[in-house]
Amino acid sequence: MINRDGYTISLWQQHISAFPLSSKHEDKTYDVIIVGGGITGVTTAFLLQEAGFKCLLLEAANLGFGTTGGTTAHLNTLLDVSYETIEKNFGLQASRAIAKASANAIRFIEKMTQEYKIDCGFQTADAYQYAQNEEQDKALVREATAATNAGLDVSRVATLPLPIACSSAIQVKGQAKFSPLPYLYELAKEFENLGGVILENTRVTDIAHNETVDVTAGEHTFSGRKLILATHIPPGINLLHLRCVPYRSYAVAARLSQNDYPQDLYYDMEEPFHYIRSQEVDGQQYLIVGGEDHKTGHHENTNLCFRQLEAWVRKHFPVAEITQRWSSQFYEPVDGLPYIGQLPGEEEDIYVATGFSGNGMIYGTVAALLLRDMLLGVQHELEKILDPNRLKPIAGFSNFISHNADVAKQFVGKLIPAASLPQLADLAPGEGKVITYESEKMAIYKDEAGELHTVSPVCTHMKCDVSWNSGERSWDCPCHGARYNTDGQVLNCPSTMALHALHVAATVK
Repeated sequence: MINRDGYTISLWQQHISAFPLSSKHEDKTYDVIIVGGGITGVTTAFLLQEAGFKCLLLEAANLGFGTTGGTTAHLNTLLDVSYETIEKNFGLQASRAIAKASANAIRFIEKMTQEYKIDCGFQTADAYQYAQNEEQDKALVREATAATNAGLDVSRVATLPLPIACSSAIQVKGQAKFSPLPYLYELAKEFENLGGVILENTRVTDIAHNETVDVTAGEHTFSGRKLILATHIPPGINLLHLRCVPYRSYAVAARLSQNDYPQDLYYDMEEPFHYIRSQEVDGQQYLIVGGEDHKTGHHENTNLCFRQLEAWVRKHFPVAEITQRWSSQFYEPVDGLPYIGQLPGEEEDIYVATGFSGNGMIYGTVAALLLRDMLLGVQHELEKILDPNRLKPIAGFSNFISHNADVAKQFVGKLIPAASLPQLADLAPGEGKVITYESEKMAIYKDEAGELHTVSPVCTHMKCDVSWNSGERSWDCPCHGARYNTDGQVLNCPSTMALHALHVAATVK
């Protein structure tokens, strides 16, 4: 089992050990520095090292710590953002280019599994999208037309090979599924074999652009001719944070009482929608279902999301046991497509890949292939379509970041007697909440032993107040998705600094 960015553990992270690092950093200067050890960062690093660049990969925690370790790992050209929306916002040519790039990403992953004999359970599959009422029927007709126009192999089907009733459905060929972490590890291993360097537990805290891009991580500073931020959302403050909305998505893995696992990929049209598949892991089949998505920090009881998802699964499938439940984060771009290319407002040597919606395995691979071509000077039809600089500056941006800026000042270093906090009386072990004491706010978590963990609730990114995530036992920012553990340490970008520690002078049982 490996560490992850939350209290729960995913199916993939439960069944894998830490990556066996073999590279050592002896140099301080590289052609390209890649930040982020998920599928985007590792694939990009591998491709660039293979192309002759000298690369360094920096990961704040461990490989597979974040969303790559928490994905449900659908490899699909039938994307979360509909082709109807893509065609409407970008045109038919762009819609076709996205469909083509998504198919190429699946073929690339398949090629890697074959070339390097990666035991990750890669299998081709079909995708089924289905409607369950008249309104959904009409929407499905529009999506089928747009997907066909984009070049997908779409056909209508009367019924589903699944114990769920539907009023209409479509089948889309050319999809796939796999276990993401064995695949990630093998690419990382091959990256090291090519001479690439990986450093785990190395969080980037500062980036300066001089003659080179200088990256500070802990006590070390590294220099690169190019920098790629593959951190799911870029650290620091950037216009992209106003154009990518953070969401939490929930998943469960289950064993069924009958050995009748769905072999394809399935998507309903509810809001939020459910997504279904199966995977064999260590000789055992699992049903994997995701859903109950909501904006990060905007749900009062995230444990309820798990319970609702589990109830939905039990309603439709003969569940013998729920083996894992977990959640993960994704970022929804406001116009429907990712932002891949040069970071807006920065020098041309800094690149970013973000806004993947719920299609991180596909778009992470698309990003790696596109960024390789960009750094090699090879023209790519997606370069303009996915250019992050298609954004325009927003009036009032400076005002947006000013609120709550001084909330934590008074509290830092102050010792507060627990007896002065009557709100703690009903705080159960394993529970956290934001309370007010002497007109100031505090974020308090009580662990299973009754010890208090107290921090300022002011997010160090752009000064919004964090919310308690009961399912993952984390403090989540509802503005831009920064997340912190119960001691205030950073779990997810865009924040690079921990929440300010406060001190309560007693244990509360």
